Amino acid sequence: MKTTMHPINNTKPNILVVGGAGYIGSHMCKFLVRHGYTPVVLDSLVYGHKEAVKWGPFYKGSMENKDLLGHIFQKHKISAVMHFAAYCYVGESVTEPAKYYRNNVSNTAILLEEMIKYRINNFIFSSSCATYGEPVDIPMKEDHPQNPVNPYGRTKLMVEQMLEDFHHAYGIRHICLRYFNAAGADPECEIGEDHRPETHLIPLVLQAALGKKEGISIFGDDYPTADGTCIRDYIHVYDLAQAHLLALEKLLNGFSAGHYNLGNGEGHSVKEVIRHASKITGQVIPVQIAGRRKGDPAVLVGSSKKAIETLGWKPQFADLETIVETAWKWHKAHPEGYAT
Repeated sequence: MKTTMHPINNTKPNILVVGGAGYIGSHMCKFLVRHGYTPVVLDSLVYGHKEAVKWGPFYKGSMENKDLLGHIFQKHKISAVMHFAAYCYVGESVTEPAKYYRNNVSNTAILLEEMIKYRINNFIFSSSCATYGEPVDIPMKEDHPQNPVNPYGRTKLMVEQMLEDFHHAYGIRHICLRYFNAAGADPECEIGEDHRPETHLIPLVLQAALGKKEGISIFGDDYPTADGTCIRDYIHVYDLAQAHLLALEKLLNGFSAGHYNLGNGEGHSVKEVIRHASKITGQVIPVQIAGRRKGDPAVLVGSSKKAIETLGWKPQFADLETIVETAWKWHKAHPEGYAT
């Protein structure tokens, strides 16, 4: 796929988007440009796609490259950093924890140290509901106990704790945004979700609708929910981007530190997602029932009341049908992802 670079003529600050070639990071870059900012992308392309970088300068590299970070900070006069560069496969984090602690924690510490060196004080961190672990209360609020049950969740929590220490010691202003299930795609179909390997439910269901998969496995249909399948809270990727923009502007106006959940506050079951996808695509999606996966809670739904009241966040793509429709538009136009 040929990458089309969009011209930028903005007057607001330059923002370093680490992981800006990934799913959420690339949508964030487009959103930043739409609102007058210039994104500068740093991505190793281990999981990201060069074809997704259509807005702002691009640098291929890792957060651990101090020389590259210094070059970017000096050349582009960066005002804030957005961090989307964590590895995020839960299963892999269990089998290869060293990889996750090195990238997600150690490399983030290097990034923060370089920010301090160049006097850049604003940091927005892509965190996760995985920091909470098994739910105690539903919906989950920001004061829910944080007891992650896998290395991925632990790395996210460690960075949150590190940011608190860096705030008190070095004055790093920061906002941690704890996502639930990111989903959907750019309504204009320029960018979308293309993980290798893919583990998220909605793109897997749509791949089945395209005939790229034989069907969908439902891991457990005997949970204490209305239809027996797990319930999750899906949030559109552009609503995530909107929250990041609001967090950015809050930091640029002097806010010191905060933590916010990002979800729709409403859950949808696996069978419900499949039913919506079948309706939208017009395809029968074959389903097979498999055993439960270890560590899968029956329900994961978050309260975003704090983000709505404090950040002024107003999700624009909150209903599941719209989320699936935007994802389908992307997958139908790009059946092989960015390789189409």
